[in-house]
Amino acid sequence: MLLTLENIDAYQKLFGMNDRNMTVLEQELDVTAMLRGQELRFSGSPENVQFAEQIVEQLLSLMSHGEAIDPMRIRYAIQLAREGNLARLDELRDSDVIAFTHRGRPIRSKTIGQRAYVDAVRNHELTLAVGPAGTGKTYLAMCLAVVALKNKEIERIVLTRPAVEAGEKLGFLPGDMSQKVDPYLRPLYDALYDLMGTDAYQKLSERGTVEVAPLAFMRGRTLNDAFIILDEAQNATPEQMKMFLTRLGAHSRCVVTGDISQTDLPKDKKSGLTEAIEVLRDVSGIAVVELTAKDVVRHELVQRIVRAYESYEKNGGKK
Repeated sequence: MLLTLENIDAYQKLFGMNDRNMTVLEQELDVTAMLRGQELRFSGSPENVQFAEQIVEQLLSLMSHGEAIDPMRIRYAIQLAREGNLARLDELRDSDVIAFTHRGRPIRSKTIGQRAYVDAVRNHELTLAVGPAGTGKTYLAMCLAVVALKNKEIERIVLTRPAVEAGEKLGFLPGDMSQKVDPYLRPLYDALYDLMGTDAYQKLSERGTVEVAPLAFMRGRTLNDAFIILDEAQNATPEQMKMFLTRLGAHSRCVVTGDISQTDLPKDKKSGLTEAIEVLRDVSGIAVVELTAKDVVRHELVQRIVRAYESYEKNGGKK
């Protein structure tokens, strides 16, 4: 089959810098790409050539809607093609912009799993989201929280995570309690700075519109008209999780995120996130979203690391 690229700009975006995108396609599918003028041909086994052509057509469709193409997107398309789900890339093509960073960069869902996660948060008062590092669980929730605040759907954003000691006691760290727990909350600050800008965040923080605090500080409160995010929830005990979930007040929305494979709790202590999923999975108004290694959108090496650990754990700690 012959594919025609409309112009040199489309060629450059499709192939990427130094042809890195097409190199990924060639290596993953064992095909060879040949470009002559504006004509692109693939050689290899009939099945792989068909995959390559279908994938390029889908990627060109994404590009026509302003989507950027990179090696991660290429690998994701190949994965969907092998599963017989390549047509589902159209769902991402039609994805609306979730939010904009303070520099104006649009943020969209990058995988089918992320799209389902965003829809779940939009349509439920409580969403429990689990998945490996790099799947965008916390960042996408914060995007939706910032949008809700800007649209005046809520009056404040409350971000929290357990201050669990992972290998080093809090008492060994310098400063008062606030300074000791601050490093645990740093990832939340980083995301807020990206979405709001430092100055805007500082102003909202001073007014109490945006609050970042350890989970222990939530006890005894009722959070009305708020978008509440509990991050790293796998490190919450069952008692803490129940305490947190019962803080939800009128006109509020809550997202709980975590990676149940990376708990820092003592080995004999059950994760509150694991228990909450078991208890609440079938409760009306609550969504449970499970992201996987396919939804990792960080450096492509992160996806390989996640898969390697999953395989290692499935084999009982053997390679």
